[in-house]
Amino acid sequence: MYCHSEQREKKEAAIRSRFHQRFEQALEKLHQGLPKKGTIKRYEKVLETIGRIKQANSRVAQDYDIEVSADANKKNATSITFKRAKNSHNRDKLSGVYCLRSNSLDWSEEQLWETYVMLTELEATFRSLKTELGLRPIYHQKEGRVTAHLWITLLAYHLVHTLRYQLKKKGINLSWQGLRQILSTVQRITLSMPTKDNERLYMRTTTKLEPMQQKIFNALNLSADPIGNVKTIINKTKKSVVPT
Repeated sequence: MYCHSEQREKKEAAIRSRFHQRFEQALEKLHQGLPKKGTIKRYEKVLETIGRIKQANSRVAQDYDIEVSADANKKNATSITFKRAKNSHNRDKLSGVYCLRSNSLDWSEEQLWETYVMLTELEATFRSLKTELGLRPIYHQKEGRVTAHLWITLLAYHLVHTLRYQLKKKGINLSWQGLRQILSTVQRITLSMPTKDNERLYMRTTTKLEPMQQKIFNALNLSADPIGNVKTIINKTKKSVVPT
């Protein structure tokens, strides 16, 4: 079954564009250096350098026709010309297209797609468990502590899965790493300042939410600042807490 993803198409197109730009810049730099002193100009060396450039940019190297001109005795290269091949743009049409294959001939297209999505989600689950949620490495040596470590990790994943499931129902499809990155700037901060009465005032408050952060909290039906602002005044004789 052939599938097409618009997001994958944009990603692959951006990658190919970056490789095209890098490939052309490398060839142009090599060409500009031919008449200069101390640069690569021997014909054989130029061909070797072009081969290395192709190897480093193998994703797009086949999209170009390259011609190297040399002097009469083929000792030094005199110019390097390149252009996009006529059929190179046909490869861009395949961006975002991928094929799903299975040996289960009785599956429908819906079953094949759902199984593929499930396998992708399982792979992402194991990656999350091993990296972000700290399942590995395990430094404990006693069996009870190892069991507790595994149990806490699985409990953390259930919480993460619940959050992501609720967000998906609201149209927010983000990985746990993406959620952490977006919400990393939501913090409780403490402001400290002296007063005229030789006391010290502490103010606890929450940073203001950005639009995407507010969207996530609204989708989870959560308040970003359940505690609110709290003022604490400290002096030598007494301590008072004033909520605001």
